[in-house]
Amino acid sequence: MTLAYPTSVAPRRNQSLARRLDWPLIIAALSLSVIGALLVWSASSSRLNDFELDPQTYLKRHLINLVIGIALAVLVSRFDYRLLRAYTPILYGLSIIGLVVVLSPIGSPINGVQAWINLPGGFSIQPSEFAKIAIILGMSMLLSEKRDAENEPRDIDVVYSLAVAAVPVALIMLQPDLGTVLVIACAVFGIIAVSGAPARWLIGIVVGGALIAFVAFQVGILKQYQVDRFTAFVNASDPELARTIGFNTLQARIAIGSGGLFGQGLFNGAQTQGRFVPENQTDFVYSVAGEELGFAGAALIVLLFGVILWRAVRIAMRASDLFGRLVATGIACWVGFQAFENIGMNLGIMPVTGVPLPMVSYGGTSMFATWIAVGLLLNVHLRTKE
Repeated sequence: MTLAYPTSVAPRRNQSLARRLDWPLIIAALSLSVIGALLVWSASSSRLNDFELDPQTYLKRHLINLVIGIALAVLVSRFDYRLLRAYTPILYGLSIIGLVVVLSPIGSPINGVQAWINLPGGFSIQPSEFAKIAIILGMSMLLSEKRDAENEPRDIDVVYSLAVAAVPVALIMLQPDLGTVLVIACAVFGIIAVSGAPARWLIGIVVGGALIAFVAFQVGILKQYQVDRFTAFVNASDPELARTIGFNTLQARIAIGSGGLFGQGLFNGAQTQGRFVPENQTDFVYSVAGEELGFAGAALIVLLFGVILWRAVRIAMRASDLFGRLVATGIACWVGFQAFENIGMNLGIMPVTGVPLPMVSYGGTSMFATWIAVGLLLNVHLRTKE
């Protein structure tokens, strides 16, 4: 089939690569990463000073992670995403191996979740972050293989694609990492919806997800602290719960509320520098933005995520094939929901699940995976214009 383009958007092969890049997407992602570096530095420096350690340790590691992430994005953007179909089974297999290894004695538990593999130099990797990419690519590959004259994927293709997601999800639940599972579930739903699958599959996914959550709660797959987090969220008005299992979110809301319009200034937030908010360089980094950068800084972060989602959706709509459209859709759902969940748990409108704020929170694997996703979006965008 020959693709026809309006004159205004006709492919221009003689354009330089710099002019063809999606600069709003790149600038928004870089801005979030730089803001994240400043917030991580502010959140961690006082604690490191107390232990007579280098106060810039987390900042340096965050910047190293950022450089590696950008390099991965450049690498991913250079290869035609349509060639990834051939390598997707390999990438998927590697992600499964990583999830199995992390459940072995090699894996290291952090905050009750065995999701990391420690590396020399104080670094670690979290295989579940790369599993997000493998699931999106695997599902997109299967659902884009439509026969001639078919307007929607066959039921068996939907079953296969859900199976592709189910295996890593089951392994991630054994860690257990409920937050990552919720993010993956959102991406799976978005991919199925855009693939053209009948509505019954979407209803089935919602009902099935609810049943799985109920069973996980009943048979004890979830750990007690995870159950407590949901209890604190549902009963947020209970003062006793707010002082105990809801302490983190209470302190985060106090920090955000005390920031005012322009904040108390970097390194000057009373809650942040007093370390009243636990894990404020990772899960609760948004509370640092709210306190030290104020409403203006916190709103800027939301605006930048809005730009990324706008560009991701636009790239999906303009993709020249279904595979590219589904990949971009999966990434949009992943980054959008994860940002909403993290910011929401800081504001008390979502339960605490332990997911980082993409490109902002401290964490190497999350940074790598998110920038790889940016690289994939740029890849689809560049090939659309060819």
